Amino acid sequence: MNDHFEKVRSYLLDLEFDILQENEEDGVFWVNNEEAGIHNLVIGCLDPILVMEQYLFEIKNESMEVYRQLLIKNRDIIHGAFVLDEAGKKVIFRDTLQLENLDMNELEGSLNSLSLLMSEYSDELIKFSKN
Repeated sequence: MNDHFEKVRSYLLDLEFDILQENEEDGVFWVNNEEAGIHNLVIGCLDPILVMEQYLFEIKNESMEVYRQLLIKNRDIIHGAFVLDEAGKKVIFRDTLQLENLDMNELEGSLNSLSLLMSEYSDELIKFSKN
C-alpha cells in the first residue's frame, strides 16, 4: 500500500494540489486546489481502489425534484457521480479508480471532471443546498 500512497502523493503534487493533511497508515489524503474549485477533497488509497469523495452540500428538505436533477446531471459527469451518504442527507461527488494501473493522466481526468462539475454546476448546487 505504501507504494500506491507514494505514487498518489507524487501525482497530486505534480498536478499542483495542496495536501492539507495525510495519513499514510490509513492511506488517506485531504487536498485542495483553489483554482479548480476543489476544497477538502478526500482521497483514500484503499487497495485495490482509490476513492475520491468531495462533500458538496446537505439536503435540508427532501425533494424529489432535487434528487431528479442530480440523477439527470449524473449522466453528464465524465468521471464520478453524485452519491448520498449512509444517512441520505449529504450529497457527495464520488469517483473510484483502480490503484494497480493508476497513472497520472487517469487521476487528472477524474480531478478535472470534478473541477468541471464545480464550475458548470455550482449555481445549481448552491440552490439545492438552500432548499
